[in-house]
Amino acid sequence: MTEPTKPEPAAPERAKPQQLNPLLKLVFDLGPLLLFFYANSRYGIFVATATFMVAVLAALVVSYAMTKHLPIMPVVTAVIVVVFGGLTLVLHDATFIKVKPTIIYALFGAVLLGGLAFGKPLLGVVFDQLFHLTEEGWKKLTLRWALFFVVLAVANEIVWRNASTDAWVDFKVFGVMPLTLLFGALQMPLLKKYAAEPAE
Repeated sequence: MTEPTKPEPAAPERAKPQQLNPLLKLVFDLGPLLLFFYANSRYGIFVATATFMVAVLAALVVSYAMTKHLPIMPVVTAVIVVVFGGLTLVLHDATFIKVKPTIIYALFGAVLLGGLAFGKPLLGVVFDQLFHLTEEGWKKLTLRWALFFVVLAVANEIVWRNASTDAWVDFKVFGVMPLTLLFGALQMPLLKKYAAEPAE
């Protein structure tokens, strides 16, 4: 008589990555920019660039120490900051650090639009731990942010090509960030309209 087979133990659930407190995340986002602005006003664009690079990497390290994971968007941003910031310092040419935001915004916009073209609203992958939306909601939110990033890329090109370095820094710190926060706040009606019940 054969012994009854024992049921296999259920696979352990994958632990959800910890999320930063929203206020702390805002500090990590704004802190490097404010240090960049301060260093530029006191010591010039090259010291500001070096300060910005260190601050971005420090924010990434502290974020990882607190959450034990690295979100893809801050990692991509940090890599581009290091590459273009390094070129700025090595070649002593501020053009590279000025072009850096254009590259980041255009890249994010292109990736989001590309995901939509293949039926993959990628914001749902990035923010599924923060928001629970229907498929239609993720598509609309992804399209809005993609177009917003494209607009920022165009705006950055216009400003750095036609304004002084100090004016460009002011635009980057006191223009782009408030616009981004405002745009994010304006998406609240969409988040409420397409809210979905979280999966069990």
